[in-house]
Amino acid sequence: MIPLVKLHGLGNDFLVSFSEGGPGLARAACERHTGIGADGLILGGRTGSGQLSFRLWNADGSEAEMSGNGMRCLAHAALDAGLVEEAEPFAVMTSVGRRDVTIRRTGPGRAWAVVDMGAVKVRGDAGGVCNVGHGSLLVDVGNPHLVVLGPEPDAVDVGRLGPELERSDPAGLNVEFVTLGPGPDAVTMRVWERGVGETRACGTGSVAAAVALHHWGRVGSAVTVHQPGGAVAVEVGAGGTATLAGPSERVASCEWERPA
Repeated sequence: MIPLVKLHGLGNDFLVSFSEGGPGLARAACERHTGIGADGLILGGRTGSGQLSFRLWNADGSEAEMSGNGMRCLAHAALDAGLVEEAEPFAVMTSVGRRDVTIRRTGPGRAWAVVDMGAVKVRGDAGGVCNVGHGSLLVDVGNPHLVVLGPEPDAVDVGRLGPELERSDPAGLNVEFVTLGPGPDAVTMRVWERGVGETRACGTGSVAAAVALHHWGRVGSAVTVHQPGGAVAVEVGAGGTATLAGPSERVASCEWERPA
């Protein structure tokens, strides 16, 4: 049996394992009807220097470089397992570099984490691949994003446009449909995640959206990003870095039976 913990960050849900992981397990366990159901499978562990490690497979078995909501869920599972200390910063090693995390409990099964998302790179205008909305920008948050400004996210056919724009790059793109508001320094968005589909929230997508709107001069450095699952806080640093702060919630602990 493979022990798994299911957690979510604003409805973006993950299965976390500290023992086994891989594309086959992700496809089977993340399936909504015949598996446990999740947007992705995270394998956590310890590096030789005592830091946490992070690998993520999307529900379709493809491997993702990074996930902001997934990072908070891993931190939450590690806190519950006694691998990290509450309110004490710790490092997580990913395929795209080190990420520093601080987590604290906010109630039974609930936590709040702040993640240093590292360097965020604006790749440039995406007019060559996207003619939707009032502007578009390619942003690298350790994984690739296409941020599309306007029309109102509720009016966007995400199920049609999302996969079309995802395939506009051979490696695939995560796509954020964003608009300003409500209120100052706020963004509202819906997201199509590469290898998953539309999700209720996306941590790296929230950072990409905040950085894009900041790049365009439409918001300040402290940005609230609203999504169908809820809101997160993004701080855009002067040196091209960003932090992401938001909640996580433990759903269940379970076991997955290994195939015979």
